[in-house]
Amino acid sequence: MVSSWLNRLNWGLATPTGRVAQLIWGTLSRNLVQSSQRRIPEFSSFIARTNTCGELRSSHLGQEVTLCGWIQYRRQNIFLVLRDSHGLVQVLIPQDESAASVKKILCEAPVESVVQVSGTVISRPPGQENAKMPTGDIEIKVKTAQLLNSCKKLPFEIKDFVKKTEALRLQYRYLDLRSFQMQYNLRLRSQMVMKMRDYLCNLHGFVDVETPTLFKRTPGGAKEFVIPSREPGKFYSLPQSPQQFKQLLMVGGLDRYFQVARCYRDEGSRPDRQPEFTQIDIEMSFVDQTGIRSLVEGLLQYSWPSDKGPVEVPFPSLTFAEALASYGTDKPDTRFGMKIVDLSDAFRDTQAGFLQEALGTPQGTVKAMCVSDGAKYLTRKDIEHIRKFAADHFNQEVLPVFPKASRNWNSPVAKLIVEERGSGLMRSMQAQEGDMLLLTAGEHSRACSLLGKLRLECADLLEAKGALLRDPARFSFLWVLDFPLFLPKEGHPGELESAHHPFTAPHPSDVHLLSTEPEKVRSQHYDLVLNGSEVGGGSIRIHDAQLQRHVLDTVLKEDVTLLSHLLQALDYGAPPHGGIALGLDRLICLVTGAPSIRDVIAFPKSFRGHDLMSNAPDFIPPEELKPYHIQVAWPTDPEAEKSSSGDPRHPES
Repeated sequence: MVSSWLNRLNWGLATPTGRVAQLIWGTLSRNLVQSSQRRIPEFSSFIARTNTCGELRSSHLGQEVTLCGWIQYRRQNIFLVLRDSHGLVQVLIPQDESAASVKKILCEAPVESVVQVSGTVISRPPGQENAKMPTGDIEIKVKTAQLLNSCKKLPFEIKDFVKKTEALRLQYRYLDLRSFQMQYNLRLRSQMVMKMRDYLCNLHGFVDVETPTLFKRTPGGAKEFVIPSREPGKFYSLPQSPQQFKQLLMVGGLDRYFQVARCYRDEGSRPDRQPEFTQIDIEMSFVDQTGIRSLVEGLLQYSWPSDKGPVEVPFPSLTFAEALASYGTDKPDTRFGMKIVDLSDAFRDTQAGFLQEALGTPQGTVKAMCVSDGAKYLTRKDIEHIRKFAADHFNQEVLPVFPKASRNWNSPVAKLIVEERGSGLMRSMQAQEGDMLLLTAGEHSRACSLLGKLRLECADLLEAKGALLRDPARFSFLWVLDFPLFLPKEGHPGELESAHHPFTAPHPSDVHLLSTEPEKVRSQHYDLVLNGSEVGGGSIRIHDAQLQRHVLDTVLKEDVTLLSHLLQALDYGAPPHGGIALGLDRLICLVTGAPSIRDVIAFPKSFRGHDLMSNAPDFIPPEELKPYHIQVAWPTDPEAEKSSSGDPRHPES
């Protein structure tokens, strides 16, 4: 009976969540402190316990120990499992009359109550060991116990396999943090950051500098949070990033700067975005792109978790133009194929009307993508979904073509194309029987972007039907280079805006175009992409004040007085410099396989940017606003007032 109960108790440890728990007890508990001379951390120093719940083994048999933790589970008032942040251990509840008070404490305390127990480490009876539990060979024979804090009825169980809505998890985040998955995510994050600090500061001489959180409004980029001051009409802004400060540190001769930086952007939340987030922020003097890329590759290789497999360097690279032409995006997922192929030359003399029409327009092209086993896996409903997606999101037609499918679903136009170009099309696309081709025609970048979106959409459809395209255990890094320096301003096509930020240096070969054709200038901007997500971005900066003023004033039409401090600093002997910022939240999210960056942040904001635990943002009484010389203009529409007020009674989906 006891053995059966133990098996049921630990069944979760055989699931993926259970393997996560074992990683917490194993790898992370041994390697949290990194230094030039490796040390074993003391997890029980300065406190009342002698050991953690996860560290006891057969080598501790006979030792008297004191443990503190939460009651994870109790069975038949004979056993309970005690949990702390380092693991689980089984506790044997005394049954003899002389220990009645100890039994009363341990049997009556609700699950998740905090207790302290003292006793002897003993072996479990033969046959009752639990190989799935690191402490599964031993148990604690309790002599004394103390209830440190009783737990009220919980809003949800502290178990990873118990499904909770995200809103409920965020409302009771302090309980959600007790789960093995959240413990693993945050401890792995801490371990990686510690190794990054070691690599940058101890191995490569970087200086960790804290930069201000209260700053001023700056032109370009994302929308900033505004903070009132006690001076009438004057406001601070929270910095989108430490960009200007780290450039000023280079002017100040600090040479190599590093910071785990808090950044703020007043924009909608998404699974991979938060209004406040963290960057690994880096800047160097006298460096070029190659130096920055080599530094980052070494940094990630050094800090990468040992249980995730080695990081192979150097990372491959593509230019922005190559990435768009082959994958339809500047952040391609290179774990699978399905590349875009240009078939314009092959269809110059086609009889297909819509192809002829597209090729007759400026920058008109014919593009295609081979969906491996598309005819095997996809249904008519799936194909209609793909065509509707193209029409709804791009207002463009995509043509499914089945060169040698056993089921003949070709439309009349597709049949004409197969008759015209059948074998040549198969060779050009490297297609096999059972594959499906998606063909579209139109302006180059628009056609590529459409197929880039459909590439991911098809991957989702295929994987939902059992195909394996994107190995979750594979980490595919890629550098994307040579971005355009400027892009047409959204809503104002005759104006330009910075593709990255206005401090990015132009490509040396394109500087002469700045005054005549700025839209053609490439930048010294580089992005780091991992599995289809951008995890870092940086550039070589403009260090010449005259060039920086020209970009801001003449090209971008920005108010240069807002950046007079930076322009003045560049005039005082600024060294050539460049840097990068790695998105720590997004990087850890990908490393852990979490579905959202909110799962790797201790206290994140909700999808609407709210803190559901404390109900922030909240109201401030009018009398407390008076010192800041501001007042609230309330919406006249009751529905608008309700939606904008962040009323905590208004539930968040």
